[in-house]
Amino acid sequence: MPRSLFLVAALAAAPAFAHPVSAPPAPGVAAPYDIVETRIETRGDEAVFRIRVRGEAGRDRPDATGRFEGSSVHAYVWPTSLDSAEVGFEPGRGVVALAATFHPDFDDAANGGVNRHVWHPHWVVLAPDEACGGGLKVVDIPAGETPRLPATWPGVPLLIDSPDYPTAFAGETVEVSVPLALIPGIAGAAFDGVTAGLKVNADLHAPLLCVDAVFKIASGDLSLPGRAGPAD
Repeated sequence: MPRSLFLVAALAAAPAFAHPVSAPPAPGVAAPYDIVETRIETRGDEAVFRIRVRGEAGRDRPDATGRFEGSSVHAYVWPTSLDSAEVGFEPGRGVVALAATFHPDFDDAANGGVNRHVWHPHWVVLAPDEACGGGLKVVDIPAGETPRLPATWPGVPLLIDSPDYPTAFAGETVEVSVPLALIPGIAGAAFDGVTAGLKVNADLHAPLLCVDAVFKIASGDLSLPGRAGPAD
């Protein structure tokens, strides 16, 4: 084989190393949500989703209102280029994101579990909706429809999953570890990092859950410039 072709073949076969997304500090953003770096690394049999912020991650949480309707959710989010079918939904339904969330007014764990008191992970499928002020929503499941759903779907009319992935907050970082066998397509996938607030519709009608406030987007424009892969 000519040397040039050998080099091309070797490069094509080489694993793509993780490419993080870095962002300058933004003094106008609350420090616990001011993303300075986000990355997705494959480590052994896990994919580790990581966000580092300027302050103490997870310190600020929404206040409890005592009601589900109109209540708030805070989230550290990794939007990805994964297809919705890769995380257990119908294909082509929207932007697939992993989110570490906190919401003190309701539980949405799988199988009727309780999770309102802790930060916990979700897969969500996002799409734009004018009713959310032109922003994003978690995709609703219309009444009467029975789409394919993950085994740990929490029973709400949304494209949301409630897997029990290890979720750790330590100092400036939040990490969620996902078994690589469950998302083999993550290697080489594009991603970004977002911190945001979401709000439950006060009338409990669709759209049920809108992205109400974006605190920070790591790339600045949601262009998904990061690449998931092994650490270099």
